[in-house]
Amino acid sequence: MKFKTICFDKGKIKLLDQNALPLKLKYIICRNKNCIFKAIKEMNVRGAPLIGVVAAFGVALSAVKIKNKNKKVFLKKIYSSINFLSGSRPTAINLFWALERMRKILDKEKEKPVFYIKKCLLCEAKKILKEDELACRNLSIKGSSLIKNGDSILVHCNAGALATAGMGTALGVIYYAKSRGKKLKIYADETRPKLQGSRLTCWELQREGLNPILICDSVAATLMKKKKIGKILVGADRIALNGDIANKIGTYHLAVLAHQHKIPFYVAAPVSTIDFDINSGSQIPIEERNEDEVINFGNNRVAPRGIKVYNPVFDVTPAKFVSAIITEKGIIRPPFGNKLKKLKQR
Repeated sequence: MKFKTICFDKGKIKLLDQNALPLKLKYIICRNKNCIFKAIKEMNVRGAPLIGVVAAFGVALSAVKIKNKNKKVFLKKIYSSINFLSGSRPTAINLFWALERMRKILDKEKEKPVFYIKKCLLCEAKKILKEDELACRNLSIKGSSLIKNGDSILVHCNAGALATAGMGTALGVIYYAKSRGKKLKIYADETRPKLQGSRLTCWELQREGLNPILICDSVAATLMKKKKIGKILVGADRIALNGDIANKIGTYHLAVLAHQHKIPFYVAAPVSTIDFDINSGSQIPIEERNEDEVINFGNNRVAPRGIKVYNPVFDVTPAKFVSAIITEKGIIRPPFGNKLKKLKQR
């Protein structure tokens, strides 16, 4: 890709500030866990896979910054950092998956010298990043088999390179299909209220030589009725073992519309997005965010003062509306059940 979302160098983390896009390509420099927490919480970095990678480096950064060589004090501070970062956002399972990996490194190496533990934590964070890059590529290659030359595809929110450490999930599938010579028409909905579709997906697709057509969220049904959309391709923030998926708010209604119009609805996500501890989407915690995201549009207020606001960030799409889940380990079709569970052992 023509940009990097994260870079760790000499005791600091450089993050692409996604809140500044599409008008400005800007980076945030984080030197402590508080900065990492804020960047995740305020969505300067977002996308389930990327959140996991950034959190892992946040733990490594915390370790690097501790000067106290007393192992007991050191371990206490790192365990505290892991718990602290886990409170940044509740829905994306990749965050907790990555932090649990960092915790296991601590558990495994806690009898070793402090300098060695620091080295192990940084190595694990780098490993998580590389694994995400590889997962994105393998997922994209496998998923591109579902894409035909001339396809017209609707994408929702941003599940591209901006949401990962690699080439993306849903958009990665599109990038790889394009690299194989397939001609595609891409529709991107704006994805209210944070406009990840218009701000991020359109910016990213343009940089990769694709020219998406931007639509209002409410236009999707009309396009489907007119047979202008042949496939829907989305990412995910958490997948239950029965195939229910949590993704950006608005995904559920697209899935229902796709079902009504007999349009394939595909979900692209790495195995790290599967929550192997929950059986259905009813167990997925759904984040709710500040009312300001809804009552303001840019710097302009667009709702009367005193109005009540309900602003969930994600919704849950039942498995019955999902045509296939694309992972780096293969394409999983319904019924999902044991097929997803088996991915943990593979």
